[in-house]
Amino acid sequence: MAKTAARQPVPARRADAERNIAAILEAGTRLLGADPAASVADIAKAAGVGRVTLYGHFPSREALVDAVLDHAVGMADAALEDESLDTAPARDAMAGLLRTSWEVLDRHRRLFVAADRVLATERIREHHDRPLRRVRRLIERGQREGAFRTDLPLSWLVTTFFSIIHSAAQEREAGRLAATDVERVLVETMLSLLSRAETAAPS
Repeated sequence: MAKTAARQPVPARRADAERNIAAILEAGTRLLGADPAASVADIAKAAGVGRVTLYGHFPSREALVDAVLDHAVGMADAALEDESLDTAPARDAMAGLLRTSWEVLDRHRRLFVAADRVLATERIREHHDRPLRRVRRLIERGQREGAFRTDLPLSWLVTTFFSIIHSAAQEREAGRLAATDVERVLVETMLSLLSRAETAAPS
């Protein structure tokens, strides 16, 4: 009887690949969060894998940064879970969401600088679809309660939230916005924009 060819267990290979991917994403988040110019070789070394292995999972720097950004946004989305978003007055909830979002983003702002260098803005926005659903839900509630304006498209208001907080990260990294001013600037800017048209104008 012919011998059956020996086969490497598929589950073992899959587990190794998953461990490597997890290590690469963790190293990428850490290194790109410290230095947007961190090299693929540095990330591979920090992950404990060879460059060939890294490129086997992420064939380009763009693909690697894209995956690392998705990983970081996923962690941020989990950190933003807060029951008060559905229970606190809409303006208070928005101020709290902005502060928490900035705390998370500030830890990763250099990763976003790295993403800006290799990814299209629309692709970066796509990665934020999950957390932005939370923003959309809150703005909708504020509109129903009469706290937020309804004369501008909801999608525009959500996009403005994304654009403002993303720009704050760029301004902070460039040194044009002081660390002590960011939260106040974000909250005052966004709440002013969301204010109902009849209350937004000076009295």
